[in-house]
Amino acid sequence: MIKYIGSKREIVPLIVKITTALTDVRSVLDPFSGTARVGHALKREGFAVIANDHNAYAATLATCYVQADREKEERGAVKLIGEFNRLPGKAGYFTETFCNQARYFKQKNGERIDAIREAIEKKGLEPNLKAVVLTSLMEAADRVDSTTGLQMAYLKQWAPRASNDLELRLPNLLPQAARGPGKAYQLDAREAAERFSVDLAYVDPPYNQHSYLGNYHIWESLVLWDKPEVYGVAKKRVDCRNRRSDFNSKVRFKETFHLLLAALRASCLLVSFNNEGYLDKSVLHGMLSGLGEVVVFEIDYKRYVGAQIGIYNPKGIKVGRISHLKNKEYLFLCGERLPRRHLKNLLQPETGVRILDK
Repeated sequence: MIKYIGSKREIVPLIVKITTALTDVRSVLDPFSGTARVGHALKREGFAVIANDHNAYAATLATCYVQADREKEERGAVKLIGEFNRLPGKAGYFTETFCNQARYFKQKNGERIDAIREAIEKKGLEPNLKAVVLTSLMEAADRVDSTTGLQMAYLKQWAPRASNDLELRLPNLLPQAARGPGKAYQLDAREAAERFSVDLAYVDPPYNQHSYLGNYHIWESLVLWDKPEVYGVAKKRVDCRNRRSDFNSKVRFKETFHLLLAALRASCLLVSFNNEGYLDKSVLHGMLSGLGEVVVFEIDYKRYVGAQIGIYNPKGIKVGRISHLKNKEYLFLCGERLPRRHLKNLLQPETGVRILDK
């Protein structure tokens, strides 16, 4: 899967264990699905997953990893991926914007991306198959980019991987889950919360000022293929200026999150947050305690890759020091009659995971 700030790769096994411990859970809603990493893992365990994200690239990833089933899409996807891998490059919008005007990709790979994306658009593929090949292209491009994993800037010196040749691979498709088919949507999170009734809602909202659209604007343009006007050194889509989420506003976050919680139609909630978010742990605990019993898991977590590298000015000169390299991730489980003893037993194999009283 693509490099992604906020990805829960390291704590996905714990999320799966907690969900599995809730024996009445069959269906799960993920209203902020991102890379669909969590939804994919829960689908593998047999849960009927509804994955949602308001960004087009994330909804595409969810369609591939949650909604599309291996037994239906694998054969067609393998054939198309083989065909696209044989295409010669042809420079177009992507090459001009992200190779010539910026330095995210080497010219040879930009030209291949252009050629493959145009070919996908001309095929008129049905939604699931199109999502699979678009995901294959996103992941192939991600393997040859020259960034730290964010598209707010590109590296001053080329990353070694940028010289590799772009190659599409079949995404890790899963068969249909035992508890029911997965579904993917591109809705506002609150609309998704109001629309779907589930056993468990896994809620992992943005919790600081950084917009995922701004961080991954290249994937949005690659999926939409609307060839938008761009601005700035990073060549962001112009709609990055006005497609704002209240979850990225320190002033509006608490009220927006409260409205989301009120809208959710789920027997249990599993909320992911961290100690650098807009809400203090005790405030979030208080909000959830009004909805049921709360169990809090605390996990020591390495901060995003930019924190490991340091702070640099636009000329590439190091200008500051990072105050800390780790933070704390929290999982708040909320519901009636939670199996506390069973949940504590889950932590024995885990390292750096604690259950807190509050």
